[in-house]
Amino acid sequence: MLEIDKLSYGSRWSQKKPEHKFALYLVLLLTALLGSPWIQLCVLLFCAGLTCYLLRVGVRRYLRWLAVPLAFLFTGLLGVVLSFSWQVDTLLYSVHIGHLALGVERNGLITGMNTLCRSLAALSAYLFVLTTPFSQWVRLLKRSHLPLVLIEQVLLTYRFIFIFIEEAAAIHRAQSLRFGYVSLRTGYRSLSMLVGMLLARVMERHKQMSIALEVKLYNGDFHL
Repeated sequence: MLEIDKLSYGSRWSQKKPEHKFALYLVLLLTALLGSPWIQLCVLLFCAGLTCYLLRVGVRRYLRWLAVPLAFLFTGLLGVVLSFSWQVDTLLYSVHIGHLALGVERNGLITGMNTLCRSLAALSAYLFVLTTPFSQWVRLLKRSHLPLVLIEQVLLTYRFIFIFIEEAAAIHRAQSLRFGYVSLRTGYRSLSMLVGMLLARVMERHKQMSIALEVKLYNGDFHL
């Protein structure tokens, strides 16, 4: 199982109705997007505390989950906060690059802080994902009256994530036993081989799944 599945099936809200959790998620998301920075900060703290409680995890582990999206967020904020200007007086902090000055304007800093608070509050509201098992996702999608083709695509994509990870782990384990990652040069070579073999293995697993469906008289529709 993926880590997110272990958390969702083991959460305190795993048996709650997905409609109620989705309604709470929408309320928190709209509050994070439309509220003031202070309200967004309250949403962030509330969601962080509730997520740690429901998933039985510590604050340090929760912060590690946010490390990857925060890296993208801070990278994007650099383009909002930093600006070039011919007039140094308009910048709070500046560094001269030739005749130009690279620095931080007051309006850019305020916009960056508002964007940061809104993004963190909206990101913390993803406790819906961490507390909802995939079976409840499928039930919620069906009750939303979405096309069955779309739901089937979501289901198959979810299934192939496990196949992809399983095959990649098996190839990586075999390469490691043959000292395929003993040095940097050998590691790059083994990684390129892994990518090439992974595509062939996944296609073979897809072919096996198609044969299994035909044996079971598959007529093009999954009974969801």
